[in-house]
Amino acid sequence: MTIVKPIDKIDAREIRRKLGLNQQQFWSTLGVTQSGGSRYESGRNMPKPVRELLRLVHVEQIDLKAIKREDWEVVEYLKVQEPELFKSLKKSARSHAKKAA
Repeated sequence: MTIVKPIDKIDAREIRRKLGLNQQQFWSTLGVTQSGGSRYESGRNMPKPVRELLRLVHVEQIDLKAIKREDWEVVEYLKVQEPELFKSLKKSARSHAKKAA
């Protein structure tokens, strides 16, 4: 099981450097200007939507361009209507991801 630190405890500059990206590359994927990202890296308060996008894109490594509304609707349906199937599929997907890594 992967444990992710709470996003407010994660240093954006540290993540960016570990990924080997410059500020323009890192922040533009979130729709944030380089200068705005620089301010966040310098300690300015980051709005929750930006923190969540940072978590999804740069920590969880989710390609937001690949997610379709229909995909999200299927996930939500399975969670509510077929929780056991959802758990089984989730477990299988994690196992597959570990084998691929």
